[in-house]
Amino acid sequence: MKILVVDDDPKLRSLIGDGLAAKGHAPTLAAGAGPALEQLAAGHDFELILLDVMMPEATGWELIEELRGRGDRTPVIFVTAKGSVEDRVRGLTLGGDDYIIKPFAFEELVARVEVVARRHSQATRSGPITFGSLVIDPLLRRVEVQGRVVEFSPREYALLMALIGAEGQVLDRTELLRQVWNIQFDPGTNVVDVHIARVRRRLGEGGRAHIQTVTGQGYRFVKDLG
Repeated sequence: MKILVVDDDPKLRSLIGDGLAAKGHAPTLAAGAGPALEQLAAGHDFELILLDVMMPEATGWELIEELRGRGDRTPVIFVTAKGSVEDRVRGLTLGGDDYIIKPFAFEELVARVEVVARRHSQATRSGPITFGSLVIDPLLRRVEVQGRVVEFSPREYALLMALIGAEGQVLDRTELLRQVWNIQFDPGTNVVDVHIARVRRRLGEGGRAHIQTVTGQGYRFVKDLG
């Protein structure tokens, strides 16, 4: 996989690059936003970008805004020491696909890279997904229910896709918090349940049938309403 590593720390940048190369990936290293834009302008077809936030020339926030503003949908994983909830929310809201806090275990980074790349590949190569009257176009991030386009918030859409991606399997609240909110533990909040209720409402009459509650375990998506 061709990966652009953007970080102004030369030691960490090299460590990530060497580690990715050892795993069979093809990393390109950039010392900041300027060199990263030069690599992208040169026509390199990167499959994923690992992006630091606090860099002297321009921040990772500014770089992803530039990329998303011009329609570049290359998956971005933020790799940064800025670990507050507000920072994570900002990174994901700006268009990041995942968020890893420094210091990190390299094996976790590799796992996150592979998950994000796989998810992006499925979304861009697959056509619309149909479950009866429910039609989802992953490329356009559009959901139709009984022929009507229904607006989902980014978080609601991510929750729906996480459940569909594990079709038939039960996902507990901790796993959904990890996948959708990038929270690595269960803080005792009911945010998952609240969003499940919203997604069900958006899906209309079939919402509760598609998204089933498994008492004491979590939730699962069932495609066949029988």
